[in-house]
Amino acid sequence: MQRRTLLSALAAAGATSAAPWAAAQQAAWPDQPLRWVVPYPAGGGTDVLARTVAEAMRQTLGQQIIVDNRPGASTNIGAQMVATAKPDGNTFMSADNAVLAFNEHLFTKLPFNPEKDFTYVGGISRFPLALVVNPAFEAKTVKEFLAYARANPGKLNYASPGNGSPHHLAMEMFKNRTKTFLTHIPYRGAAPALQDVMGGQVPCMFLDLAAGLPVITSGKVRALAIGSAKRVAALPDVPTLAEAGVPNSEVFAFQGILAPAGLPAAITARLNADLNKALLNPAVVKRMNDFGMEALPGTPEQFRAMARAESKRWGEIIKTAGVKLD
Repeated sequence: MQRRTLLSALAAAGATSAAPWAAAQQAAWPDQPLRWVVPYPAGGGTDVLARTVAEAMRQTLGQQIIVDNRPGASTNIGAQMVATAKPDGNTFMSADNAVLAFNEHLFTKLPFNPEKDFTYVGGISRFPLALVVNPAFEAKTVKEFLAYARANPGKLNYASPGNGSPHHLAMEMFKNRTKTFLTHIPYRGAAPALQDVMGGQVPCMFLDLAAGLPVITSGKVRALAIGSAKRVAALPDVPTLAEAGVPNSEVFAFQGILAPAGLPAAITARLNADLNKALLNPAVVKRMNDFGMEALPGTPEQFRAMARAESKRWGEIIKTAGVKLD
């Protein structure tokens, strides 16, 4: 009994002495370069935005942020890396619809749990998708587009950057809401899909404004509607889908920052605060304006709530459409 009492006392003393050490470690953070995992190749929109925000955060965090591109498996490779990393604040990632809302419904089994294996740090941005057509396509409005689709069931093709992409699932939602049938033509990336819509090989697609705003404003494709709650300033004459007669069909891509589960609250709060400051940085504001993005400042709790609501919303669409990636 005395031995057990002694061991308990020693354990309690160890725990007590460890607490100040852990607090000191958190207070000293960040004390080394940080790693920002991007689950997409270098040079794409997600990568460019991450590098822009990382530079703004470096100025307030006082440490270099190294962007580490880990593409593959529909973002699962990068997400698994972060989910299994040490929760010390030195590793975090760009997370989007795929990681947070789609993949848990698209894959039978994931190497991570988006609800339990991450600390939600905060939102970065969101940007709507637009229903666009080749300029020579006969439909000038959503009403005319639907009339054509219903008169030609299964004969109207649409492009996307690939199965399970936001662009693909946006059209699946559109089909669900309008009770129409269009044939999916998946490409390996947004660039070739958009190229064929501009060239007339495929008449239409949902296009994110981050990549599509320049080709819309230049007239290389025609936007019929925007999948946002309100019209965007860059395209004031393009109605929302709701205005065009397709309610309950808001479609947007979003991004935020995730860290491993168990990140100390003090580090989470510091990362969130520096992220929110970065979203006000002139270079970040300009980049978002160039991409047609809307900043998403807020708390970790707000970001988590939005992401989980999106997962529930898209899960219903994915299940109804029968889309699977394994």
